Amino acid sequence: MNRNEAIENLTLALLYLTRFNDSERYHAPFNEMAWKNYDYDAIDRLDAEGLINDIRTRHGRGKYAYLTEAGREKARKILDDLGIVDKDLYQRFEFRSIRQEEADEAADIEAVCFPPNEACSLQRMKERIAAASDTFLVAVDRENGKIAGFINGIATDEMRFRDEFFTDASLHNPEGNVLMILGLDVLPEYRGQGLGRELVYSCCRREQNKGRRMAMLTCHGKLVKMYKRMGFADYGESGSTWGGEKWHEMYCLL
Repeated sequence: MNRNEAIENLTLALLYLTRFNDSERYHAPFNEMAWKNYDYDAIDRLDAEGLINDIRTRHGRGKYAYLTEAGREKARKILDDLGIVDKDLYQRFEFRSIRQEEADEAADIEAVCFPPNEACSLQRMKERIAAASDTFLVAVDRENGKIAGFINGIATDEMRFRDEFFTDASLHNPEGNVLMILGLDVLPEYRGQGLGRELVYSCCRREQNKGRRMAMLTCHGKLVKMYKRMGFADYGESGSTWGGEKWHEMYCLL
């Protein structure tokens, strides 16, 4: 490894370790920022390699940078090679796409997390995974191989939520600009650790990286504040009557 490569790797690792949320200013807490008062030539190279998005080159400022998903992945590998501990969540859980053979486990988790009138059935779960596995993000407990939680949805170009998204996986359009989030599931024994928030943030960053422009979801009124803290805005009461319930429709610009 030459000197420039070493500086790039250490710069990327520092950017990753110093990342933080600034939702009040940028209204997108999933887009963690980092201080970048390091070697500007290295910053330029990392930006050119697609590992970061350097705000300085886009808006004339030199204070912050965003890591791309490729940058995050490389930074985590660098830290692992150096024996540096990352966030506890990434030490404990593997975040990845779902596998078709995990449909039964996902349906079981759904049945724990949602009442019968709202939960996705096993058959629909299989159909959804077959049609839109690219929108599923699961968190797997590295110790026991168990799925601790997941987030999923379908992509579309429609701008408002409708109940058919829950029942008809064929509505998924891989090129759609909007991700309709259909469920956020975390098993009870894994709650209270920030896993749900990390699933939402990781999902938003991944879908942003695919070129999607918006994420939408529906939730009960008691959860509106929670999703607002994650960067979602409230449209108000939704036209959805899924499960015979009233819902709020919320969106986040990616």
